Amino acid sequence: MKKFIFISFSMAFVIVSCQNKEAAKTETTSSIQLPYTASYSTDFTNNVSDSDLLVVLNSYKDWENGDMNAIRSTMGDSMMVNGAEGFKFSGLTDSLMKYWNTNRDSLSSVKIDMGVWLKNHSVKDGHDYINVWYKEIDTYKTGKVDSANYEDDNGVKDGKIIWYSSHKQQLK
Repeated sequence: MKKFIFISFSMAFVIVSCQNKEAAKTETTSSIQLPYTASYSTDFTNNVSDSDLLVVLNSYKDWENGDMNAIRSTMGDSMMVNGAEGFKFSGLTDSLMKYWNTNRDSLSSVKIDMGVWLKNHSVKDGHDYINVWYKEIDTYKTGKVDSANYEDDNGVKDGKIIWYSSHKQQLK
């Protein structure tokens, strides 16, 4: 039940965080009246290419393997990032990679157990998102082991990741 609530909250967060200036008080679905209308949209399809899904999943495999050059190749020239620990970035991807290289270099190993992914295409504005839920176990060079469940939102445009937002549920 906790995972369902976490996943539901995370998906709602993605949709709401895209911010649309249109606001309404209620929405009707089938025969029930919901207390809110989504300010962005609820009209999504899974019409996102499998090649875009592959780009996103490869970025996680590259992180797990410590291949930072390969990760860089999955991203556009510019990125917007909202990290799970409060890190925020908007700018050239090469500058972001300096930060991520330092973080990955502090780890001796990373193990990712990919739970599920979901392809979302916003009918309203044509944006594509790939949401992933996974468990990551990080072993630091100091010997410390850290594990957490994550829900990440990856915005993809023209076959490259251009937006990334991560949400973390610490384990232990």
